[in-house]
Amino acid sequence: MGSPSPRNVFYAVRMTARRVDLARRVIIALVCCGLAGAQESAEPILQRAITLHQAGRVEQAIPEYRAYLKLRPDNVDARSNLGAALATTGRYEDAIVEYREALKGRPGDTRIWRNLTLAFYKAGRISEAATELVSLHAAQPADEQVNLLLADCWLRQGENRKVIDLVTPLAKAEPDNLAIAYLLGSALLREKQIGQGQVFIDRILRNGDSAEARLMLGTAKMNALDFAGAIAEFEKAAQLNPKLPDIYAFLGLAHRESGDLEAARADFEKELRQNPNEFESNLNLAVLRKEDQDYDGARKLLERALRVRPGNAAALYQVAAIELETGKLDQARTRLEQIISEEPGFLEAHISLAQVYYRLKRNQDGDREKALVRKLAAERDAQKNK
Repeated sequence: MGSPSPRNVFYAVRMTARRVDLARRVIIALVCCGLAGAQESAEPILQRAITLHQAGRVEQAIPEYRAYLKLRPDNVDARSNLGAALATTGRYEDAIVEYREALKGRPGDTRIWRNLTLAFYKAGRISEAATELVSLHAAQPADEQVNLLLADCWLRQGENRKVIDLVTPLAKAEPDNLAIAYLLGSALLREKQIGQGQVFIDRILRNGDSAEARLMLGTAKMNALDFAGAIAEFEKAAQLNPKLPDIYAFLGLAHRESGDLEAARADFEKELRQNPNEFESNLNLAVLRKEDQDYDGARKLLERALRVRPGNAAALYQVAAIELETGKLDQARTRLEQIISEEPGFLEAHISLAQVYYRLKRNQDGDREKALVRKLAAERDAQKNK
């Protein structure tokens, strides 16, 4: 056979190009139809999810939201709804993931932002909740819910001065608001400003006897070192409202100060059963577990305490104490040195660090710490005798 003529080659190439172009158009049309079909099939899934959610069938709504978001991952409202559904079922960590993803699609949406802070709060991630609330408060300074939640976070973190600064103007504007009175009165009492705190105790008592007022009265008596009186007030508060946040933590502290460690242990355990993230109960129960040589149990409690108050010196000191007792000398040394660099007057940390240095055969460093211990102890005694 002879070679094809140039004319035939031209027609063959032209026909091939037409077939390729036709095939390309068919593929594009099929893809577009597929996308349209996906778009169309996604909407009924979303409607099912919303209907189930609104009917209170939240567990059934969650997989529907997830199925929809596989097809439409950029739908911010659907993702926010999924976060709300997860939070309703107590899956706060999963809710946080969804709310954060939703905020990427709609930065600054205060409704989603508020829900994120609530998820942090309910997950016990109080420090992160407070960080978000500070920014949300800057964006919405008049929002009462944001103000009260931020004040509560700071109170849980021991930031009493911040609570006082935030809530004092609110108390002047709303003198009959008992939630504000409770937060401000509690912060004042914890700062040992007894007279000013008493004003808010009286304000609450005007509405009748209440667990909140008894808790505040007990706190005032604790500050006055009247531990028997504090225990009586806290027990009355617990009778009036057994679910009052922090009540068994304060009762445990009062029993501890009075020397009844077994009662204190029971109180702290009771508080943690209804409020697993209460700082004082986690910290003090960890100390008792450490003394029982239950080091793993103590570590878990301290980890939880440090999620509420990251960097807290008292909790970090207990971690170091466990490291010292279990022979992890280098870890204990590093941690104690860090604590002392931030809180030079922490006497107990200096005592433990001296022990670590001597056990590491660093006698010169141990002698230096021992001298600091004598100096700090003398200063503490002088302060007590004033």
